Amino acid sequence: MSFASIVMMIVAIVTVWGGLAAAIVNLRRHPENDD
Repeated sequence: MSFASIVMMIVAIVTVWGGLAAAIVNLRRHPENDD
């Protein structure tokens, strides 16, 4: 793979996992209380 494709793959992985981690942190800070 070329350097550019590796960089783009890393950016995509960081975006997906970073968004997932941010969502988990946000839910833990502000839990949804539906009771």
